[in-house]
Amino acid sequence: MFISEAFAQTVADASAGTGDMVRLVFQLGLIMLIFYILIIRPQKKKYDDQQKMLRGISRGDKIIVGGIIGTVTKTVGDNELIVEIADNTKIKVLRSYVIGMYEEEALRDNSSDGKKGSSEKLKNVLNK
Repeated sequence: MFISEAFAQTVADASAGTGDMVRLVFQLGLIMLIFYILIIRPQKKKYDDQQKMLRGISRGDKIIVGGIIGTVTKTVGDNELIVEIADNTKIKVLRSYVIGMYEEEALRDNSSDGKKGSSEKLKNVLNK
């Protein structure tokens, strides 16, 4: 009689375990969905915007490369740019190292208090 009661308890516990498993899978799926929405999708959008900006660089654009501001004078292939950083001073840079486009208007302080620091202005330009 004791053995049959033990088998009955095992069968009841097995059916309860299936419900726990479904709940666990649902929770893991929900966590993965939240992870995708909050982390992966914004990073992918930022990457796509950066790639679009890099493909759109053409001759005459002012760019920022590793803290150096210069004007693109020539594109060499798909991956290289010739950038003029001073009069008669040109450097060859990889397109992937371009941080962003240089927009002088964005660096000007539009606020009337004038307390905004230059490093914060540069951050605003780089975060666009």
